[in-house]
Amino acid sequence: MKNLPVALLLSVALTFPAWAEDATPQDRSDHLPAAPYLLAGAPTFDMTIAQFREKYNATNPDLPLQEYRAIDNRDDKSNLTRAASKINETLYASTALEQGTGKIKTLQITWLPVPGPDMKAAQARAMDYMTALLRFFVPGLSPADGRKKLDALLSAGKGARYFASTEGALRFVVADNGDKGLTFAVEPIKLALATP
Repeated sequence: MKNLPVALLLSVALTFPAWAEDATPQDRSDHLPAAPYLLAGAPTFDMTIAQFREKYNATNPDLPLQEYRAIDNRDDKSNLTRAASKINETLYASTALEQGTGKIKTLQITWLPVPGPDMKAAQARAMDYMTALLRFFVPGLSPADGRKKLDALLSAGKGARYFASTEGALRFVVADNGDKGLTFAVEPIKLALATP
């Protein structure tokens, strides 16, 4: 749990907005506005974190998520409840929940690379969790297609503090801080009706 505060700060701080449908990676020196899920009226998934965990764990018994624990956010003005779940020493799941309803605004998996003999195995495990999260929200994908889609998203966001790609009512976010960590997130977006 020693790395948990770092992972949470990284996963929350690295999720920034995209104003275009498929944003280009932003330069690290650019000032980034607040993440979309922090904006007033941002949508939520129609489930709580407990409902998500139950469904996710039933679908992914080999890649379980433990109970999420709330994070102290007394100084946070966003009116969100933040929570995290430690998967292992270098891998964390985190979320931001709408206060009152407890519905999910963002789900994130963060991998903190630690150089050493176990780094490749830790990275492979992180990619497995990220693929499982992606496939949870795009259930028609086979494991191989899910991994291919994740690899494409991670490649597009390589080296970027923020990269987002939308697909239907979902936003996939990649925040790559190199040796300081990699975050993959899934967030809901509002769909607008086309005007005739």
